[in-house]
Amino acid sequence: MKTFRLLLVALLLAGTASAQRHERRAMRGDYSPTVYLISLHQTDTIYYSPSAVQRAVAMNNQAMNQATQDYLDTHRPGFQQAEKPQFIFATKNNHFSFALGGFVQLRAGYDFEGISNNLDFIPYDISTTSSYDTRQKLIMDASTSRLYMKAVTNTATLGRVVIFMDADFRGGAPGSYTPRVRSAYVSMLGFTLGRDVTTFCDLTAAPMTIDFQGPNAYNFNFATMIRYEKTFARDHMTFGIAAEMPNVSGTYNDNFASLRQRVPDVPLYLQYAWGADRDSHIRASGVLRNMYLHNLRTGNNTSLLGWGVQFSGTIKTCRWLRLFMNGVYGEGITPYIQDLTGSGLDFTPNPENAEQIQTMPMWGWQLSAQFNLTPRLFLSCGSSVVNVEKKNGYYAADEYKQGQYMFGNIFYALNSRCRIAAEYLYGTRTDMNDNEGHANRAQVMLQYNF
Repeated sequence: MKTFRLLLVALLLAGTASAQRHERRAMRGDYSPTVYLISLHQTDTIYYSPSAVQRAVAMNNQAMNQATQDYLDTHRPGFQQAEKPQFIFATKNNHFSFALGGFVQLRAGYDFEGISNNLDFIPYDISTTSSYDTRQKLIMDASTSRLYMKAVTNTATLGRVVIFMDADFRGGAPGSYTPRVRSAYVSMLGFTLGRDVTTFCDLTAAPMTIDFQGPNAYNFNFATMIRYEKTFARDHMTFGIAAEMPNVSGTYNDNFASLRQRVPDVPLYLQYAWGADRDSHIRASGVLRNMYLHNLRTGNNTSLLGWGVQFSGTIKTCRWLRLFMNGVYGEGITPYIQDLTGSGLDFTPNPENAEQIQTMPMWGWQLSAQFNLTPRLFLSCGSSVVNVEKKNGYYAADEYKQGQYMFGNIFYALNSRCRIAAEYLYGTRTDMNDNEGHANRAQVMLQYNF
Protein backbone atom coordinates (compact mmCIF):
# COMPACT_ATOMS: atom_id res chain seq x y z
CA MET A 1 0.00 0.00 0.00
CA LYS A 2 2.79 2.45 0.92
CA THR A 3 4.62 1.69 -2.33
CA PHE A 4 1.48 2.27 -4.37
CA ARG A 5 0.87 5.61 -2.70
CA LEU A 6 4.41 6.69 -3.50
CA LEU A 7 3.84 5.67 -7.11
CA LEU A 8 0.64 7.73 -7.19
CA VAL A 9 2.43 10.82 -5.86
CA ALA A 10 5.24 10.37 -8.40
CA LEU A 11 2.74 10.18 -11.26
CA LEU A 12 0.91 13.28 -10.06
CA LEU A 13 4.14 15.25 -9.78
CA ALA A 14 5.27 14.09 -13.19
CA GLY A 15 1.97 15.17 -14.72
CA THR A 16 2.18 18.54 -12.97
CA ALA A 17 5.73 19.17 -14.19
CA SER A 18 4.76 18.21 -17.74
CA ALA A 19 1.76 20.55 -17.66
CA GLN A 20 3.91 23.39 -16.37
CA ARG A 21 6.42 22.94 -19.20
CA HIS A 22 3.60 22.89 -21.71
CA GLU A 23 2.07 25.99 -20.12
CA ARG A 24 5.36 27.87 -20.39
CA ARG A 25 5.60 27.07 -24.07
CA ALA A 26 1.99 27.96 -24.76
CA MET A 27 1.61 31.20 -22.82
CA ARG A 28 2.58 34.55 -24.21
CA GLY A 29 5.20 36.57 -22.36
CA ASP A 30 7.40 35.33 -19.53
CA TYR A 31 4.68 34.60 -16.98
CA SER A 32 4.64 30.94 -16.01
CA PRO A 33 3.95 30.52 -12.29
CA THR A 34 4.42 27.31 -10.39
CA VAL A 35 0.94 26.04 -9.49
CA TYR A 36 0.36 23.59 -6.67
CA LEU A 37 -2.92 21.69 -6.29
CA ILE A 38 -3.96 21.38 -2.66
CA SER A 39 -7.14 19.61 -1.51
CA LEU A 40 -8.32 20.20 2.04
CA HIS A 41 -11.20 17.72 1.92
CA GLN A 42 -10.33 14.85 4.24
CA THR A 43 -13.13 12.69 2.83
CA ASP A 44 -11.71 12.59 -0.71
CA THR A 45 -11.48 9.00 -1.97
CA ILE A 46 -8.09 7.87 -3.30
CA TYR A 47 -8.27 5.56 -6.31
CA TYR A 48 -5.34 3.37 -7.22
CA SER A 49 -6.27 2.18 -10.72
CA PRO A 50 -4.25 3.60 -13.65
CA SER A 51 -7.36 5.25 -15.15
CA ALA A 52 -8.12 6.97 -11.85
CA VAL A 53 -4.54 8.23 -11.68
CA GLN A 54 -4.90 9.66 -15.19
CA ARG A 55 -8.15 11.35 -14.22
CA ALA A 56 -6.51 12.82 -11.12
CA VAL A 57 -3.62 14.16 -13.19
CA ALA A 58 -6.03 15.61 -15.76
CA MET A 59 -8.05 17.29 -12.99
CA ASN A 60 -4.84 18.70 -11.50
CA ASN A 61 -3.74 20.07 -14.87
CA GLN A 62 -7.16 21.63 -15.48
CA ALA A 63 -7.10 23.33 -12.06
CA MET A 64 -3.60 24.62 -12.81
CA ASN A 65 -4.67 26.08 -16.14
CA GLN A 66 -7.78 27.69 -14.66
CA ALA A 67 -5.86 29.17 -11.72
CA THR A 68 -3.24 30.58 -14.09
CA GLN A 69 -5.96 32.14 -16.23
CA ASP A 70 -7.62 33.66 -13.16
CA TYR A 71 -4.41 35.47 -12.30
CA LEU A 72 -3.79 36.56 -15.89
CA ASP A 73 -7.32 37.96 -16.13
CA THR A 74 -7.17 39.79 -12.80
CA HIS A 75 -3.57 41.04 -12.96
CA ARG A 76 -3.47 44.85 -12.90
CA PRO A 77 -0.43 46.43 -14.58
CA GLY A 78 0.71 49.98 -14.07
CA PHE A 79 2.62 52.32 -11.81
CA GLN A 80 3.93 50.57 -8.66
CA GLN A 81 1.64 47.57 -9.16
CA ALA A 82 2.57 44.10 -7.94
CA GLU A 83 4.23 41.70 -10.34
CA LYS A 84 2.54 38.47 -11.36
CA PRO A 85 3.06 35.82 -8.68
CA GLN A 86 5.73 33.15 -8.88
CA PHE A 87 3.63 30.57 -7.01
CA ILE A 88 -0.11 29.83 -6.98
CA PHE A 89 -1.81 27.34 -4.68
CA ALA A 90 -5.14 26.01 -5.93
CA THR A 91 -7.79 23.65 -4.58
CA LYS A 92 -9.41 20.89 -6.60
CA ASN A 93 -11.62 22.27 -9.42
CA ASN A 94 -10.03 25.68 -8.73
CA HIS A 95 -12.83 26.93 -6.52
CA PHE A 96 -10.13 28.78 -4.55
CA SER A 97 -6.55 29.81 -5.37
CA PHE A 98 -4.01 31.80 -3.40
CA ALA A 99 -0.76 33.57 -4.25
CA LEU A 100 1.88 35.17 -2.05
CA GLY A 101 4.77 37.20 -3.39
CA GLY A 102 6.70 40.43 -3.33
CA PHE A 103 10.16 41.83 -3.86
CA VAL A 104 13.19 43.17 -2.02
CA GLN A 105 14.38 46.50 -3.40
CA LEU A 106 17.42 48.58 -2.51
CA ARG A 107 17.84 52.13 -3.77
CA ALA A 108 21.02 54.14 -3.35
CA GLY A 109 21.39 57.71 -4.49
CA TYR A 110 23.20 60.99 -4.13
CA ASP A 111 21.78 64.52 -4.24
CA PHE A 112 24.10 67.29 -5.41
CA GLU A 113 23.90 71.00 -6.15
CA GLY A 114 20.75 71.15 -4.05
CA ILE A 115 18.70 68.46 -2.34
CA SER A 116 15.12 67.27 -2.08
CA ASN A 117 14.54 66.93 1.66
CA ASN A 118 12.86 63.54 1.32
CA LEU A 119 13.70 59.91 0.56
CA ASP A 120 11.81 60.44 -2.70
CA PHE A 121 12.56 63.17 -5.22
CA ILE A 122 9.74 65.63 -4.49
CA PRO A 123 10.07 69.14 -5.97
CA TYR A 124 7.81 70.54 -3.22
CA ASP A 125 10.54 69.58 -0.69
CA ILE A 126 13.37 71.36 -2.51
CA SER A 127 14.71 74.24 -0.43
CA THR A 128 14.59 77.70 -2.04
CA THR A 129 17.16 79.06 0.44
CA SER A 130 20.67 77.64 0.10
CA SER A 131 22.72 76.73 3.17
CA TYR A 132 25.61 74.47 4.13
CA ASP A 133 23.11 71.65 4.76
CA THR A 134 21.20 71.79 1.45
CA ARG A 135 24.00 71.06 -1.02
CA GLN A 136 24.62 67.30 -0.96
CA LYS A 137 23.01 64.20 0.53
CA LEU A 138 23.48 60.42 0.46
CA ILE A 139 20.45 58.10 0.54
CA MET A 140 20.15 54.33 0.92
CA ASP A 141 16.66 52.94 1.30
CA ALA A 142 14.96 49.53 1.26
CA SER A 143 11.60 50.63 2.69
CA THR A 144 9.90 50.28 -0.71
CA SER A 145 10.31 46.48 -0.57
CA ARG A 146 6.92 44.85 -0.96
CA LEU A 147 4.82 41.91 0.22
CA TYR A 148 1.48 41.00 -1.31
CA MET A 149 -1.17 38.31 -1.18
CA LYS A 150 -3.98 37.60 -3.58
CA ALA A 151 -6.85 35.12 -3.39
CA VAL A 152 -9.32 34.28 -6.13
CA THR A 153 -12.57 32.45 -5.41
CA ASN A 154 -14.87 31.24 -8.18
CA THR A 155 -18.46 31.20 -6.90
CA ALA A 156 -21.83 30.40 -8.43
CA THR A 157 -23.61 33.49 -7.07
CA LEU A 158 -20.93 36.21 -7.11
CA GLY A 159 -18.75 34.97 -9.95
CA ARG A 160 -15.05 35.59 -9.58
CA VAL A 161 -14.16 37.22 -6.25
CA VAL A 162 -10.69 38.75 -5.83
CA ILE A 163 -9.13 39.60 -2.46
CA PHE A 164 -5.90 41.58 -2.59
CA MET A 165 -3.60 43.08 0.03
CA ASP A 166 -0.10 44.50 -0.23
CA ALA A 167 2.25 46.28 2.14
CA ASP A 168 5.58 48.07 2.16
CA PHE A 169 7.69 49.56 4.98
CA ARG A 170 6.80 53.26 4.68
CA GLY A 171 4.44 53.47 7.65
CA GLY A 172 6.53 55.54 10.03
CA ALA A 173 9.29 58.14 10.05
CA PRO A 174 11.99 57.78 7.37
CA GLY A 175 14.35 55.00 8.34
CA SER A 176 11.94 53.35 10.79
CA TYR A 177 10.84 50.59 8.35
CA THR A 178 7.37 50.43 9.88
CA PRO A 179 5.04 48.16 7.86
CA ARG A 180 2.28 49.99 6.00
CA VAL A 181 -0.81 48.60 4.31
CA ARG A 182 -1.00 50.04 0.81
CA SER A 183 -4.04 48.25 -0.64
CA ALA A 184 -6.59 45.98 1.02
CA TYR A 185 -9.74 45.32 -0.96
CA VAL A 186 -12.24 42.78 -2.22
CA SER A 187 -13.47 42.97 -5.81
CA MET A 188 -16.59 41.30 -7.26
CA LEU A 189 -19.40 42.01 -9.71
CA GLY A 190 -17.60 45.16 -10.86
CA PHE A 191 -17.34 46.57 -7.31
CA THR A 192 -14.15 47.28 -5.38
CA LEU A 193 -14.56 47.76 -1.62
CA GLY A 194 -11.67 48.69 0.67
CA ARG A 195 -8.44 50.63 0.26
CA ASP A 196 -6.94 51.06 -3.20
CA VAL A 197 -5.32 53.59 -5.51
CA THR A 198 -7.72 56.49 -6.06
CA THR A 199 -10.12 56.12 -8.99
CA PHE A 200 -8.86 59.48 -10.31
CA CYS A 201 -5.47 57.86 -11.01
CA ASP A 202 -4.84 56.32 -14.44
CA LEU A 203 -2.47 53.52 -13.41
CA THR A 204 -0.88 52.96 -16.82
CA ALA A 205 -0.45 56.66 -17.71
CA ALA A 206 2.93 57.03 -15.97
CA PRO A 207 6.33 55.46 -16.71
CA MET A 208 8.40 53.20 -14.48
CA THR A 209 10.88 55.11 -12.33
CA ILE A 210 13.34 54.24 -9.58
CA ASP A 211 11.99 57.27 -7.76
CA PHE A 212 9.17 55.97 -5.57
CA GLN A 213 6.88 58.97 -6.12
CA GLY A 214 7.39 59.46 -9.84
CA PRO A 215 6.39 62.56 -11.89
CA ASN A 216 5.10 65.33 -9.65
CA ALA A 217 1.96 65.99 -11.76
CA TYR A 218 0.85 62.36 -11.51
CA ASN A 219 -1.75 61.36 -8.90
CA PHE A 220 -0.81 58.01 -7.35
CA ASN A 221 -2.44 58.15 -3.91
CA PHE A 222 -4.50 55.69 -1.86
CA ALA A 223 -8.06 56.05 -0.60
CA THR A 224 -10.68 53.98 1.21
CA MET A 225 -13.54 53.57 -1.24
CA ILE A 226 -16.56 51.96 -2.76
CA ARG A 227 -16.02 51.82 -6.53
CA TYR A 228 -17.97 50.45 -9.47
CA GLU A 229 -16.43 49.80 -12.92
CA LYS A 230 -18.00 48.46 -16.09
CA THR A 231 -16.37 47.50 -19.39
CA PHE A 232 -18.50 47.46 -22.53
CA ALA A 233 -18.43 47.98 -26.33
CA ARG A 234 -16.34 44.85 -26.93
CA ASP A 235 -13.87 45.84 -24.20
CA HIS A 236 -13.12 49.19 -25.85
CA MET A 237 -14.93 51.36 -23.27
CA THR A 238 -14.69 51.38 -19.47
CA PHE A 239 -16.63 53.54 -17.04
CA GLY A 240 -15.83 53.93 -13.35
CA ILE A 241 -17.27 55.92 -10.45
CA ALA A 242 -16.47 55.84 -6.73
CA ALA A 243 -17.18 57.31 -3.32
CA GLU A 244 -13.84 57.83 -1.56
CA MET A 245 -12.87 58.95 1.93
CA PRO A 246 -11.76 62.60 1.63
CA ASN A 247 -8.33 63.84 2.66
CA VAL A 248 -8.50 67.61 3.15
CA SER A 249 -5.34 69.70 3.57
CA GLY A 250 -6.01 73.42 3.95
CA THR A 251 -4.45 76.53 5.51
CA TYR A 252 -6.40 78.18 8.33
CA ASN A 253 -6.06 81.50 10.13
CA ASP A 254 -7.60 82.75 13.40
CA ASN A 255 -11.04 82.92 11.76
CA PHE A 256 -11.32 79.27 10.65
CA ALA A 257 -10.77 75.79 12.09
CA SER A 258 -10.71 72.26 10.73
CA LEU A 259 -13.82 70.10 10.83
CA ARG A 260 -14.53 66.41 10.41
CA GLN A 261 -15.52 65.70 6.81
CA ARG A 262 -19.07 64.64 5.97
CA VAL A 263 -19.21 64.02 2.23
CA PRO A 264 -17.02 61.59 0.23
CA ASP A 265 -15.01 62.65 -2.78
CA VAL A 266 -16.62 61.43 -6.01
CA PRO A 267 -14.11 60.63 -8.79
CA LEU A 268 -15.27 59.12 -12.10
CA TYR A 269 -13.80 58.33 -15.50
CA LEU A 270 -14.55 57.16 -19.03
CA GLN A 271 -11.82 55.32 -20.95
CA TYR A 272 -11.44 54.25 -24.56
CA ALA A 273 -8.88 51.50 -25.34
CA TRP A 274 -7.63 50.07 -28.61
CA GLY A 275 -5.03 47.67 -29.96
CA ALA A 276 -4.96 43.89 -30.14
CA ASP A 277 -4.57 43.62 -26.36
CA ARG A 278 -6.27 46.95 -25.60
CA ASP A 279 -2.81 48.14 -24.59
CA SER A 280 -3.34 51.76 -25.69
CA HIS A 281 -5.98 54.06 -24.25
CA ILE A 282 -7.10 57.59 -23.50
CA ARG A 283 -9.12 58.54 -20.43
CA ALA A 284 -11.19 61.52 -19.29
CA SER A 285 -11.58 61.83 -15.50
CA GLY A 286 -13.30 64.18 -13.09
CA VAL A 287 -13.62 64.60 -9.32
CA LEU A 288 -16.01 66.55 -7.08
CA ARG A 289 -15.26 67.45 -3.44
CA ASN A 290 -17.24 69.13 -0.64
CA MET A 291 -14.73 70.27 1.99
CA TYR A 292 -16.08 71.23 5.43
CA LEU A 293 -14.55 73.74 7.87
CA HIS A 294 -15.70 75.84 10.83
CA ASN A 295 -16.01 79.63 10.85
CA LEU A 296 -14.84 80.73 14.31
CA ARG A 297 -16.01 84.29 13.76
CA THR A 298 -19.66 83.41 13.03
CA GLY A 299 -19.80 80.07 14.84
CA ASN A 300 -21.18 78.37 11.74
CA ASN A 301 -19.93 75.43 9.73
CA THR A 302 -19.34 76.01 6.06
CA SER A 303 -18.08 74.11 3.04
CA LEU A 304 -16.06 74.74 -0.09
CA LEU A 305 -16.50 73.08 -3.48
CA GLY A 306 -13.43 71.42 -4.93
CA TRP A 307 -13.36 70.04 -8.46
CA GLY A 308 -10.90 68.71 -11.00
CA VAL A 309 -10.67 67.32 -14.52
CA GLN A 310 -7.96 65.21 -16.14
CA PHE A 311 -7.02 63.83 -19.52
CA SER A 312 -4.57 60.92 -19.50
CA GLY A 313 -3.46 57.85 -21.38
CA THR A 314 -0.75 55.66 -22.85
CA ILE A 315 -0.13 54.96 -26.53
CA LYS A 316 1.94 52.13 -27.99
CA THR A 317 3.14 53.78 -31.18
CA CYS A 318 5.20 50.77 -32.29
CA ARG A 319 6.95 47.72 -30.85
CA TRP A 320 9.81 49.75 -29.35
CA LEU A 321 8.11 53.03 -28.32
CA ARG A 322 5.38 53.76 -25.78
CA LEU A 323 4.15 57.22 -24.71
CA PHE A 324 2.62 58.25 -21.35
CA MET A 325 0.82 61.46 -20.40
CA ASN A 326 -1.63 63.17 -18.09
CA GLY A 327 -2.86 66.73 -17.68
CA VAL A 328 -4.92 67.88 -14.69
CA TYR A 329 -6.64 71.13 -13.71
CA GLY A 330 -8.91 72.07 -10.81
CA GLU A 331 -9.45 73.91 -7.53
CA GLY A 332 -8.82 72.40 -4.10
CA ILE A 333 -7.59 69.01 -5.35
CA THR A 334 -4.23 68.55 -3.61
CA PRO A 335 -4.77 64.77 -3.00
CA TYR A 336 -4.97 64.34 -6.78
CA ILE A 337 -1.65 66.04 -7.66
CA GLN A 338 1.34 64.25 -6.12
CA ASP A 339 3.54 67.28 -5.48
CA LEU A 340 0.74 69.00 -3.53
CA THR A 341 -0.54 66.17 -1.32
CA GLY A 342 -0.56 67.37 2.30
CA SER A 343 0.63 70.85 1.30
CA GLY A 344 -2.24 72.82 2.91
CA LEU A 345 -3.23 74.29 -0.44
CA ASP A 346 -6.74 72.91 -0.90
CA PHE A 347 -7.78 76.33 0.40
CA THR A 348 -6.17 79.38 2.04
CA PRO A 349 -7.52 82.59 3.62
CA ASN A 350 -8.26 85.31 1.08
CA PRO A 351 -5.21 87.62 1.07
CA GLU A 352 -7.52 90.63 0.52
CA ASN A 353 -10.03 89.69 3.25
CA ALA A 354 -8.98 87.55 6.22
CA GLU A 355 -12.63 86.83 7.04
CA GLN A 356 -13.00 84.84 3.82
CA ILE A 357 -11.42 81.58 2.71
CA GLN A 358 -10.93 80.38 -0.88
CA THR A 359 -10.02 77.26 -2.83
CA MET A 360 -6.76 77.44 -4.77
CA PRO A 361 -6.62 76.86 -8.55
CA MET A 362 -3.91 74.41 -9.62
CA TRP A 363 -2.78 72.44 -12.66
CA GLY A 364 -0.11 70.03 -13.81
CA TRP A 365 1.04 67.87 -16.70
CA GLN A 366 3.52 65.11 -17.41
CA LEU A 367 4.73 63.62 -20.68
CA SER A 368 7.20 60.75 -21.00
CA ALA A 369 8.37 58.01 -23.36
CA GLN A 370 9.70 54.48 -22.97
CA PHE A 371 12.06 52.96 -25.56
CA ASN A 372 12.07 49.16 -25.52
CA LEU A 373 15.48 48.30 -26.96
CA THR A 374 15.33 44.55 -26.21
CA PRO A 375 12.91 42.33 -24.24
CA ARG A 376 15.17 42.87 -21.21
CA LEU A 377 16.35 46.46 -21.69
CA PHE A 378 14.46 49.74 -21.91
CA LEU A 379 15.16 53.45 -21.53
CA SER A 380 12.68 56.13 -20.50
CA CYS A 381 12.66 59.89 -20.05
CA GLY A 382 10.13 62.57 -19.33
CA SER A 383 9.16 65.92 -17.86
CA SER A 384 6.47 67.08 -15.44
CA VAL A 385 5.27 70.46 -14.13
CA VAL A 386 2.88 71.48 -11.33
CA ASN A 387 1.62 75.04 -10.82
CA VAL A 388 -0.52 76.76 -8.16
CA GLU A 389 -2.16 79.93 -9.45
CA LYS A 390 -2.48 83.18 -7.55
CA LYS A 391 -5.99 84.10 -6.43
CA ASN A 392 -6.50 87.61 -5.06
CA GLY A 393 -2.74 87.69 -4.74
CA TYR A 394 -0.97 85.13 -2.57
CA TYR A 395 -1.32 84.28 1.11
CA ALA A 396 2.41 83.89 1.95
CA ALA A 397 5.58 84.85 0.11
CA ASP A 398 7.15 81.39 0.63
CA GLU A 399 4.01 79.61 -0.57
CA TYR A 400 4.59 77.01 -3.32
CA LYS A 401 4.05 78.35 -6.83
CA GLN A 402 5.62 75.82 -9.23
CA GLY A 403 7.57 72.57 -9.26
CA GLN A 404 9.40 70.94 -12.17
CA TYR A 405 10.51 67.32 -12.45
CA MET A 406 12.67 65.80 -15.20
CA PHE A 407 14.10 62.28 -15.35
CA GLY A 408 15.96 59.77 -17.49
CA ASN A 409 16.57 56.12 -16.59
CA ILE A 410 17.61 52.69 -17.83
CA PHE A 411 16.23 49.33 -16.64
CA TYR A 412 17.74 45.92 -17.34
CA ALA A 413 16.35 42.52 -16.34
CA LEU A 414 19.13 40.11 -15.42
CA ASN A 415 16.50 37.35 -15.44
CA SER A 416 12.75 37.03 -14.89
CA ARG A 417 13.12 37.87 -11.18
CA CYS A 418 16.07 40.24 -10.86
CA ARG A 419 16.22 43.79 -12.24
CA ILE A 420 18.81 46.56 -12.02
CA ALA A 421 18.40 50.22 -12.97
CA ALA A 422 20.04 53.65 -12.94
CA GLU A 423 18.37 57.08 -13.01
CA TYR A 424 19.08 60.81 -13.12
CA LEU A 425 16.58 63.38 -11.78
CA TYR A 426 16.48 67.17 -11.92
CA GLY A 427 13.91 69.33 -10.17
CA THR A 428 13.09 72.91 -9.20
CA ARG A 429 10.75 74.65 -6.78
CA THR A 430 9.59 78.24 -7.20
CA ASP A 431 7.78 80.18 -4.46
CA MET A 432 5.15 82.89 -4.91
CA ASN A 433 7.83 85.56 -4.40
CA ASP A 434 9.80 83.91 -7.28
CA ASN A 435 12.56 82.55 -5.06
CA GLU A 436 13.78 79.33 -6.69
CA GLY A 437 15.71 76.27 -5.60
CA HIS A 438 16.89 73.28 -7.59
CA ALA A 439 18.25 69.79 -6.96
CA ASN A 440 19.92 66.91 -8.79
CA ARG A 441 19.85 63.23 -7.93
CA ALA A 442 21.67 60.20 -9.37
CA GLN A 443 20.51 56.82 -8.10
CA VAL A 444 20.66 53.09 -8.76
CA MET A 445 18.40 50.20 -7.84
CA LEU A 446 18.47 46.44 -7.38
CA GLN A 447 15.14 44.58 -7.19
CA TYR A 448 14.58 40.85 -6.70
CA ASN A 449 11.07 39.40 -7.04
CA PHE A 450 9.89 36.28 -5.28
